[in-house]
Amino acid sequence: MPTPTKGNRLGGSPAHERIMLNNLAAQLFEHKSITTTVTKAKRLRPVAERLVTFAKKGDLAARRRVLGAISDKGIVHELFTSIAPAVAERPGGYTRITKIGPRKGDNAPMAVIELVLEPYSPKQATVKEAEQATAAAAEPEVEETEVVEAEATETEAAEAPAAEADVVSGAQEDEAQAEAEEPAEDK
Repeated sequence: MPTPTKGNRLGGSPAHERIMLNNLAAQLFEHKSITTTVTKAKRLRPVAERLVTFAKKGDLAARRRVLGAISDKGIVHELFTSIAPAVAERPGGYTRITKIGPRKGDNAPMAVIELVLEPYSPKQATVKEAEQATAAAAEPEVEETEVVEAEATETEAAEAPAAEADVVSGAQEDEAQAEAEEPAEDK
């Protein structure tokens, strides 16, 4: 027998809580977004996501399991025909909970739970695309660099004898200055 959840239940008995969460899930699928208390939204999330996962399977057994939880055939049809294809690429996280201000009457913390129907773009694919784009952009630069280096090598080869002469004369001047300064320091 599964261990019951700790703390107070949302309706008093487990059967009432299950019925309440299934009704909230039905309203979520019908309206795509509902406002409820934070506690109910957090308890609703796994129920709704499990039903969406069944809908993504799309077979007869999955439809019957969802009909066991949600008795309205119109809502189940909408779940299987419009919501499930919209989240087909998404691996999970079909709902989003956003906290809003407290309720006016009893100051209960409120939240909006909504279905995430935006197109899914996995980060891994985005990162791979960015790396490929970077590599593609870097390849022409490498070719240009090789051409520039080849030109520089030819130019250096032509100027090398003149540069060596400049280096030798510069080195001789440095030695002469060093010798001139050394006797002044010794005195």
